[in-house]
Amino acid sequence: MKIYTKTGDKGTTSLIGGTRVAKSHLRIEAYGTVDELNSYIGLVRDQEVNKSRADILKEIQDRLFTIGSTLATDPDKNTKMVTPDLHAEDVTLLEQEIDKMTAEVPPLRAFVLPGGHQSVSFGHLARCVCRRAERLAIRLQEESPVDDLVIMYLNRLSDYLFALCRKMTYELQAEEVAWKPRV
Repeated sequence: MKIYTKTGDKGTTSLIGGTRVAKSHLRIEAYGTVDELNSYIGLVRDQEVNKSRADILKEIQDRLFTIGSTLATDPDKNTKMVTPDLHAEDVTLLEQEIDKMTAEVPPLRAFVLPGGHQSVSFGHLARCVCRRAERLAIRLQEESPVDDLVIMYLNRLSDYLFALCRKMTYELQAEEVAWKPRV
């Protein structure tokens, strides 16, 4: 099987279900951003500081593939292809992980500037891409069905990534720089 099909050479692609849409279609933008997020999560998972969290980060990547396949499916077509489902427990797992990490770091007293260590910066990039994926999924939901659980998961995942950045900062003994606005 060849990697290239040439079917997208004119700027269109197929959704699961066979419908062809422009590669600039909002649905493609949404699941493409989820794919970008998944790549950033892989980068975060590869950081030495996250060795003990590699399994949860891999599970998150799996859920992102689930979300991507959901977003890549034409909601107006009955497909024979079975795609995995997202479950409320997936959101609960993120919340439990957030609570654990938050309990292990000093209380947050101000907005923090991204950075302090390369690993933390990678986490903040992932968080920002996650927020963009969430915004795109919400925009898509305004014109086409998108499962509320997808949006809830992306929202909670960005919170998880923020908590993870704080936890990595703490473990790496990096400086957490509070934002001090000019007056």
